[in-house]
Amino acid sequence: MAFPTPQAMAYDRAATIFSPEGDLYQVRYAFEAVKKGWTSVGVRSSKGVVLAAEKRRLSPLLDVSDIEKIYKVDDHVGVAFAGMGGDGRILIDYVRIVAARHRLIYGEQATVDNLAKAVADVKQVYTQHGGVRPFGVALIFGGVNSDGNVRLFRTDPGGQYFSYKAVAIGLGDSYVNGFLEKTYRDDLSIDDMIKLTAEALFKSRLATGEEKKEQLIKDFHQLIEVGYVDREERLFRKLTSEELKSIIKSIEPQLLG
Repeated sequence: MAFPTPQAMAYDRAATIFSPEGDLYQVRYAFEAVKKGWTSVGVRSSKGVVLAAEKRRLSPLLDVSDIEKIYKVDDHVGVAFAGMGGDGRILIDYVRIVAARHRLIYGEQATVDNLAKAVADVKQVYTQHGGVRPFGVALIFGGVNSDGNVRLFRTDPGGQYFSYKAVAIGLGDSYVNGFLEKTYRDDLSIDDMIKLTAEALFKSRLATGEEKKEQLIKDFHQLIEVGYVDREERLFRKLTSEELKSIIKSIEPQLLG
């Protein structure tokens, strides 16, 4: 990212001031906060949707088991994020209320599309008012609508939201997105997508860090989270540490190869 020159710094003072090039520098900075976040990834197919995210030990004394990167929004939808954790927590609490309110008023579940749009609308508002700053977080929504339509959305700090077949955000997004472009298929099973996201996060971790693969693989099941929604069941579920350990063991040759 090219930062503004000293002559352009006047456009850096507030989120509401456009530069002559049409940029909002505070929004651009919020994107940089996302790029520094731990990697999260979402993949959908005709079978369902999988969300996965990595966790990193910032200190030897940090208990990563209490860190959450993937959350349940409603029975049929989950969300992962990258960027500023506090911003992500606030937006996830908000969208849970949106989902509960929709169910109470209309007697049905909100679509994944509407929930992603609700968060994107809030983000957009925070780009055009003085005295506030943009949210420094991107979120990936994945779920299955009541009509069986599998949906995956990414919401950005500027208020945009787009539908994807597969997408990664955060520190390793370039590596993971490139990996998924080569390996994605629309007929992937839930198990295949779980293994695919685990492999992508493992390899991106090696590409963006200084850990050795033989050392990383021992604790890798503790350093990722995975949640999914099966198209038939339409229920969001997160994998346990023991389930992840078994999956990592089954793809160990691919990870160490």
